[in-house]
Amino acid sequence: RMPASIPEADRWHRSSAAFSLSFLSLVFSITAFISSHWCEGTRKVAKPFCKGDSKGDLCIRFNSPDGNSSQAVQYIWETGDDKFVERNFHAGIWYSCEEMINEDGEKCRSFISLTPASDRGVLWLSIVAELLYVVLLLTGNILMSVEIFYYSSVIDGLKINAFSAVVTVLAGLLGMVAHMMYTTVFQMTVNLGPEDWRPHTWDYGWSYGLAWTSFACCMAAAVTTINKYTKTILEFKHKRKKLERSFKIQYNFPDH
Repeated sequence: RMPASIPEADRWHRSSAAFSLSFLSLVFSITAFISSHWCEGTRKVAKPFCKGDSKGDLCIRFNSPDGNSSQAVQYIWETGDDKFVERNFHAGIWYSCEEMINEDGEKCRSFISLTPASDRGVLWLSIVAELLYVVLLLTGNILMSVEIFYYSSVIDGLKINAFSAVVTVLAGLLGMVAHMMYTTVFQMTVNLGPEDWRPHTWDYGWSYGLAWTSFACCMAAAVTTINKYTKTILEFKHKRKKLERSFKIQYNFPDH
């Protein structure tokens, strides 16, 4: 009885591994989708003129009562005073936020409104692909959980296994395309976006890494599911050959 239970336990472990990877992929993808840290960096923002008794390095201060005159601005350039301050920003699929000058908190704007009109269609395609990616991952998770916890026979389990493998592979392909489209749109927005948003320095943030980690987990789950399906089919073929061989032996050499 022990040899017969080993394949069953092995199939259960493979199903559990595939489900765990797919579930991690789903959690990572949802977290990345709703966050705004796909890209992070700094912006150079012009310092405002100090008002009243404002002090510090975040505003331009003059002793002259006519501090906002063109002569005062010319003075800044001639003396080489720094009239810019760097502010941190982060952007995601839905919105972009940056630190406020002389105030706590952040100012956020819709990233869709910042995207150049010529690239807005690509961004919407990326959003739709990300949503489909999440939906397919959720479908794959449901199928894998059904396969693990409830199926009437091994054949039914194989059918569910095959369908979940196809769904997970499709999800991975959609996720890869969605991430790449967003990367292209963001780079175009950096070059062609509004002047009051363009970053001075930027790099990819933790949400971007989480999105690609989700893709890696998704493909690992797909490979594990396909591997389990293939191995189960091979086991069935092996058992069938053994059964046919035993029937031949019994037919040729009947038991006296």
